Amino acid sequence: MDSNKIKKGLGRGLSSLIGETKVETQKNQLPISDLIPNKYQPRKIFEENNLNELTNSIKERGILQPIIVRKSNDDKSKFEIIAGERRWIAGQRAGLHNVPVVITEADDLKSLEFAIVENVQRHDLNPLEEAQGYKKLIDEFSYDQEKVSKFIGKSRSHITNSLRLLSLPAEVIKLIETQRLTAGHAKILVGLDNANFIANKIVENKLSVRKAENFVKLFRNKRQKPNNIKDINIKELEISVSNKVGLNVEIKNKKNNKGKIIFEYKDLDQLNKIIDIIKSNY
Repeated sequence: MDSNKIKKGLGRGLSSLIGETKVETQKNQLPISDLIPNKYQPRKIFEENNLNELTNSIKERGILQPIIVRKSNDDKSKFEIIAGERRWIAGQRAGLHNVPVVITEADDLKSLEFAIVENVQRHDLNPLEEAQGYKKLIDEFSYDQEKVSKFIGKSRSHITNSLRLLSLPAEVIKLIETQRLTAGHAKILVGLDNANFIANKIVENKLSVRKAENFVKLFRNKRQKPNNIKDINIKELEISVSNKVGLNVEIKNKKNNKGKIIFEYKDLDQLNKIIDIIKSNY
């Protein structure tokens, strides 16, 4: 594939990618059982509600957009889905015996490109699936981040930040896959030694991305001496008070349990807010 094709990959969409391969122009019908999933499909999770809606639609009107397939390299009697796996799953649920397809000659790289472009254009991938798709292009097909950036039509920094998500612990990745954490939350957790703990606290307390950022700030002092590390209960209390008043709060507790609470304010309005809170408790 030349550089011009790479640069325009996402912008032109699936129709242009099909145009770069040999496609049988006539409409084809294949038994639904002859189709198998794309081994390079980056999308692993299909939302049940959306699948049910598509299944009902197919029962009423059939599959309107053909599924793009190629002959399987592993089983010559089967056809591997390049684009349209969700339609194939819904078609099975709808009880279809045959489905409309477009058969194309595509190698493994083209198959992966098809799958990534279709899903990115439709915003169907969660952040991890997107990152895993980019990683496959890099690991298995010798793309570099710059080449991925040009092909997908996203900035180099977006590709870099996306790939960094794959370094998160398995427990955190599971929370992202199940949509209990957003991409915004995930970016905050990258590089943290205690990402699991913080991720669970974000979920438990239903913290927004902004509040999660404030929460993380309390754990970023990695170079603190051991005797200066705050008790975890004090840290949680800081977060609780901070969320309550809407300001950054620091609690300095000494060994004799004496100490002070510091409220950080940025203007007179925030100072008046602190004063009002204190007065309301007298």
